[in-house]
Amino acid sequence: MKRLIYSLLILVAFVSSTYGQKKYSKILLESGTVHTGNGQVITTGSIGIENGVIILVKNTLAYTYNKSDWDTIINLSGHHVYPGFVAPNSTLGLTEIDAVRASRDYEEIGVFNPHVRAQIAYNCESKVIETVRTNGVLMIQTTPRGGRISGQSSLMTSSCWNWEDGTVKADDGIHVEWPSAYTRNWGDPITKPNETYEDQKRELIHFLLTAKAASGTKDKNTPLQFSALSECFNGEKRFYFHANEVQQINDILDLITELEIKFPVIVGGYESYLVADRLKIKKVPVMLGRLHSLPQREDDPFDLPYKLPFLLQQAGVQFCLQNEGDMEAMNARNLPFLAGTAMSYGLTEEEAIRSITLSACEIIGISKNYGSIEIGKRATLFASNGSALEMKGNQASVILIDGAFVPTTNFQTELYKKYKKKYGK
Repeated sequence: MKRLIYSLLILVAFVSSTYGQKKYSKILLESGTVHTGNGQVITTGSIGIENGVIILVKNTLAYTYNKSDWDTIINLSGHHVYPGFVAPNSTLGLTEIDAVRASRDYEEIGVFNPHVRAQIAYNCESKVIETVRTNGVLMIQTTPRGGRISGQSSLMTSSCWNWEDGTVKADDGIHVEWPSAYTRNWGDPITKPNETYEDQKRELIHFLLTAKAASGTKDKNTPLQFSALSECFNGEKRFYFHANEVQQINDILDLITELEIKFPVIVGGYESYLVADRLKIKKVPVMLGRLHSLPQREDDPFDLPYKLPFLLQQAGVQFCLQNEGDMEAMNARNLPFLAGTAMSYGLTEEEAIRSITLSACEIIGISKNYGSIEIGKRATLFASNGSALEMKGNQASVILIDGAFVPTTNFQTELYKKYKKKYGK
């Protein structure tokens, strides 16, 4: 087969025409600035890919190769290359328009739903996912909501034919909404103790203790809600505890010890920096909540949400960034810019990149194959015209998911081109 060398302009049209039809066996991306995701940078780097797996990561200037060895060679001089960004704890793929009830599929009725699985509800045809993917978010931990135990999340790609095709890791963990120790009336800045907190906590702990006791038996009549938790207790899945307050986090850490939970994760963690020592000792990672938020307490510094990644990094607590909150599905496209904000408030550029790539994959449990540009890992990565952590620079020029080319355009960019052509400059 005759070797093909494409310029970036030709590549855009090429990817659009061959999307979903053909995977090239040997691809070489050369001369880009490679941010590996593990803290290293290769200012002029080459990445070799064979059958969807990275087989080469070297300095281009020190690498001599035969052009005939590669099916496709893409010169990325002046571009930045990143591992695919990961959006943890997101309803992306489970909702399209939040205001339209028929398009929301992230919540089931009931209080304790550990058996509910988000994987099979994932919508690969989502128009919202298109706009997120072109900002470099190539993997999504699609996550259910509602109740005290919401259900099981799954790792999905942001480009797929159906949910089976898009699954990276099915049912990676179960999400627990820990009751809040405080209440606040709408419009009232003053928080008050939740008088029913102890009762709510006791009910949840009783359910988990009963589920653990049931998981040690082989009774076929064990209720589905209990058996669904068995893999969390034996360490095959994560326990994701959603909590922001110090009281919540301390109670969760006590429960982790009591139940001998092997892979707990705090989701939210607004006040996690106040108990960073305990988190570090127990090796409990944190999926930090949306940085672009107001302080949660009247006497908090105005920039506390921006500084949380740096505070945890300084304390030695493993963390990643996530985007839970209002309109979180469409706002997942802003994940790179959350990392950019963390960079402005203490993290280095490579630490900020790690917080949405390798650290997220380590916490979720997929870092063996994803999260960094290293030999042996899956080629899920993208190139950007500028820094992907800045709005102006984040312009995808090449996207690969598991070694397959994915379009770098979406319906919004197509509309832009359409009306630009009609009305000129």
